[in-house]
Amino acid sequence: MESIRELYRIGVGPSSSHTMGPRNAALQFLSRTPDAIRYRVHLFESLGATGKGHLTDAAVLDVLGAERTEVVWRPSDKLPEHPNGMVFEALDAQGTVTESSTVYSVGGGAIRVAGESASERRRVYALPDMASIMAHCEEKGIAYWEYVQTCEGPEIWDFLREVWQTMQDAVARGLDTQGVLPGSIGLRRHAWSYYRRTRLASQDMQQTGLITAYAMAVSEENAAGGVVVTAPTCGASGVMPAVLRYLMETQHLGERDMLRALATAALFGNVIKHNGSISGAEVGCQGEVGAACSMACAAATQLMGGSLRQIEYAAEMGLEHHLGLTCDPVDGLVQIPCIERNACAATRAVSGAQMAILSDGTHRIPFDEVVSVMATTGHDLPSLYRETSTGGLARAYAGRKGSVGRGRCAGCSG
Repeated sequence: MESIRELYRIGVGPSSSHTMGPRNAALQFLSRTPDAIRYRVHLFESLGATGKGHLTDAAVLDVLGAERTEVVWRPSDKLPEHPNGMVFEALDAQGTVTESSTVYSVGGGAIRVAGESASERRRVYALPDMASIMAHCEEKGIAYWEYVQTCEGPEIWDFLREVWQTMQDAVARGLDTQGVLPGSIGLRRHAWSYYRRTRLASQDMQQTGLITAYAMAVSEENAAGGVVVTAPTCGASGVMPAVLRYLMETQHLGERDMLRALATAALFGNVIKHNGSISGAEVGCQGEVGAACSMACAAATQLMGGSLRQIEYAAEMGLEHHLGLTCDPVDGLVQIPCIERNACAATRAVSGAQMAILSDGTHRIPFDEVVSVMATTGHDLPSLYRETSTGGLARAYAGRKGSVGRGRCAGCSG
């Protein structure tokens, strides 16, 4: 598996696969063709279908130049290796294509050139799945975060410190900002009000209220194009910060605890990415919010003092109970149902960790098998449920546009 530096990426929202990835691909192509007179960029399938709402064109044009770049939307056309396909073309003064490149945005901001094999990318972790990692840690008597340190080197802690600070900053900005999110829906920010109401609520409401406020704060920052951390994606970026922030406050934990929890969470996220997918366009939202919940379950269980097997059990539950989750963003925006979905997954992650702590860690279906099932389930989902905004909630919303008076208002939360 690759370094966790490839999983946690710091960048701007609203989408790691549809904004960060295409921007990285455009930068890469620009470096190869700096003398081109004009550019043409073809966006296929999911990128073509939801790219406008995800600001794909804005990300590409910002790099290549709006005055000399044509974006061609091709939502009905497919490329063979991934639903998030792009073809970059450099043109001369006569309009002749002088160079072209086919690139895929494979999730979490990562890109892959067409035909590139997995073996060509730098590998950091020799062990390919959680079963072998857990067996190795049990044999050596080490924790998951210690295994990460062994593979990545001690410098990984400086990187994770930056990740954690960025997460905290996103929570703080989100809790302090009011107004309407950009885009066609006119969705209001709610984290601010959730947080203040929770502070006045009964003790029974504190856990759900605070976790919800923290998750929505980051998710709203992401939807507004703010700086977030892919954990493992922009669309799921609110889950991990919310869980870690809540546990840090309620258990009076320090920075070292948070960094170790981030390392453990990333290890499980890496296994999902390596053996399954974290791309909503490829496997639906089970690969995004489902993976984020799994990572947060692992982190929370470690922070609660869980064993290796309890941590693995919690991560398994976090992913298992999101199997089949569709990706159907309304109007192609990372807002409905994405923001509330982050909050629900964050609260579920804490509950999953508590369940695992109450158990002895024994369970019938291991984490690795759930990852395999998730990948199979995702590929079996029709494309309209994999980030194309042509089915599910997106279709329902499109069908009721113009009839706001007969239902909930366009500014409601979801």
